[in-house]
Amino acid sequence: MRSSNTFSIIFFPKPSQRKDKLHNLYTRITYDTRRAEISLKINIDIQLWDSSKARMKGNSAEARKLNQYLGQINSEIFDAYDQLRKNNDLITANAIKARFLNEDTNEFTLIAAVEYHYKLALSTIRPGTLKNYRTTEKYLRAFLQDIQKSEDIFLSRIRYSFITTFENYLRMHVPTDHQKPMGNNTVMKHLQRLRKIVSMTVRLEWIDKDPFANYKASYERKEREFLSGVELDAIEMKELKIDRLKYVRDLFVFSCYTGLAYIDTITLTDDNLVKGIDGGRWIHTHRTKTGNSVRIPLLDKAEALIEKYKDHPKAIYNGTLFPKISNQKLNAYLKEIADLCDIKKNITFHLARHTFATTITLSNGVPLATVSKLLGHAKITSTQIYAKVIESKVSDDMKELKSVLNKKKQNDDNINRAS
Repeated sequence: MRSSNTFSIIFFPKPSQRKDKLHNLYTRITYDTRRAEISLKINIDIQLWDSSKARMKGNSAEARKLNQYLGQINSEIFDAYDQLRKNNDLITANAIKARFLNEDTNEFTLIAAVEYHYKLALSTIRPGTLKNYRTTEKYLRAFLQDIQKSEDIFLSRIRYSFITTFENYLRMHVPTDHQKPMGNNTVMKHLQRLRKIVSMTVRLEWIDKDPFANYKASYERKEREFLSGVELDAIEMKELKIDRLKYVRDLFVFSCYTGLAYIDTITLTDDNLVKGIDGGRWIHTHRTKTGNSVRIPLLDKAEALIEKYKDHPKAIYNGTLFPKISNQKLNAYLKEIADLCDIKKNITFHLARHTFATTITLSNGVPLATVSKLLGHAKITSTQIYAKVIESKVSDDMKELKSVLNKKKQNDDNINRAS
């Protein structure tokens, strides 16, 4: 089967520092958009170079000799590529260069591992996560250039110090655009992705020792923000005059009463509405993030919103329960709604999921295990973070306990007086 990867070899001159104005001749190997260059240690007169043919002009003995040599180099580089291909070795521009120069010792590089992981992940990881891996790769390449003064590094040369230096590089990075400097947890996410790639190379036996073996990630635990009942009521009851804000409010409220994330909400179709064990309508879907199955009995407010948009032209056109809108626009419009409702919290669409977990379910006595099922969590520990932040629920539970203890004390006192 023919490979879809592009492979090319070209020859080109580069200006040198020589006083005679001669140019250095190079060859460039390109494989799958990545390049590697080799100096041929040959100086030529640029006036005698045919850039369209990538060969010397004329039919002089010197020109014929050099062009024959370039043809030989071209064949040897192609042979190096063919050897890698036939041996099912990892192919990169640098690997071809190393094989041609007889410098390869079957060692793999970090960037080669990154690219190999990306190709494997194309069919198994969702696009959003792949984009995050590409962002980590961007910072990793910048780190190699800025700090390591190299385009790549052999995996065998990666030590614990490489990891901690990369971590510090990320913490000290000053963005050139409008973005804020990275927080601790963002840095840890980049290290987590790098760790997964390196762990893959250990399993593939590309390296013998895992440099991350003694590295411990340090995440800062953050409380999940959510809307209180009063704040949710304010959003639900607010009279909005702009249609786009009304629709965004409805989507947000729907998520508050179902716990569904943006992508799972916006892709719902009639097929996701099923008859539940209680005879009522349920939502049955799979979380895009994890693939976990989710079955959610529809609360009245969520069901009413489905009915409200069932005949909407855009929803009908897309075959979905709700008209499509980007998450970016949703979050921008939610900030407008928050301002109109005088809510100071940073409201995003995902805040609705947190609100469902806390204000709608746990605060109203729904057991933690049930909430975990409704949210589609694989482990109940993922849900426990919500239970830790509901101070109002703690307060209510303690009031109930006080009431129970007071009644018990009264009963004991009555018994003592009677005796």
